[in-house]
Amino acid sequence: MPPLKIKKWLLLIHQIPPTPNALRVKIWRRLQQVGAVAIKQSVYVMPFSEQSQEDLSWTLKEIVAGGGDGSIGSVHFTEGLTDEQVIALFQTARKSDYQKIIQGASTLLTDWSTGKIDPQDPAVKGPAQVLRLQRRFDEVAAIDFFQAPERGTAEILIQDLTARLSGQGSNESAAMHELDGLRGKIWVTRKNLFVDRIACGWLIRRFVDRSAVFKFVDAEPCTPKPDQIRFDMFDGEYTHEGDRCTFEVMIQRFGLQDRGLVPLAEIIHDIDLKDTRYDHAETAGFNALLTGLAASQPDDDQRMTLGLQLIENLYAYFRRQKGKQAS
Repeated sequence: MPPLKIKKWLLLIHQIPPTPNALRVKIWRRLQQVGAVAIKQSVYVMPFSEQSQEDLSWTLKEIVAGGGDGSIGSVHFTEGLTDEQVIALFQTARKSDYQKIIQGASTLLTDWSTGKIDPQDPAVKGPAQVLRLQRRFDEVAAIDFFQAPERGTAEILIQDLTARLSGQGSNESAAMHELDGLRGKIWVTRKNLFVDRIACGWLIRRFVDRSAVFKFVDAEPCTPKPDQIRFDMFDGEYTHEGDRCTFEVMIQRFGLQDRGLVPLAEIIHDIDLKDTRYDHAETAGFNALLTGLAASQPDDDQRMTLGLQLIENLYAYFRRQKGKQAS
């Protein structure tokens, strides 16, 4: 499919103090993570969307908090840079990302094919290696706004790796091993809970740690303690990636395969991102329930407790529906 040509862009123009250098590095990494590309020094561009607006707004807040300043604006390029040239910048950036994945996957396939490494040897940790490549591919694909040509090659190589590990329960085993390290933690998120944070809380309690403790804090930035994990907040360990809400990101990174999670995640996505991508019949009613919950329960602890039950009920409904379809 040819890249989508768009006419409207978002620009972040910023200034960062020369010291400390850590802030400059942090902002650069953040912009890389959300998929922004530089068109001039301290000028970054993203395709116009609600998600891009949110990503750049959070970045600007961090810049200002560190003593810098900046502005975000929507623009149409009329002279100088063309839309095609800007799209090429995005594709070049993603080309570099995909080439690293291709190199890693090709090396694994060569080592496995020649017998240099046995993927079934526990010491090799073959499933974990493939899982890391898959996750990195998902991260890059989420910010591949214009379908870089190298994407297909990277995807095929990872599929080949996964096929060679079929029958070992590899990806699920690697994911479950990582989940073990998340138990006993304090999960930190922003106050004034709504759909994405409530859904993430349910996912954590349902699949990761039934005794998980939640902490609700004021606006970012928030520096976590060693026993804390941040979610759905700026610079969190789990937060929005590309056009996916935090709930979707958690499902993917936890390696969860459950028939009830797919429609549930699609409803959470539509309510949180307001893009009606999936447009389930249940979305409007569930949004009304959550809106009523938020209006009637100002206390976040109580809101989370009641919200978890709402999510559980919807999850049970979809599990039952999927079961009927299977039979």
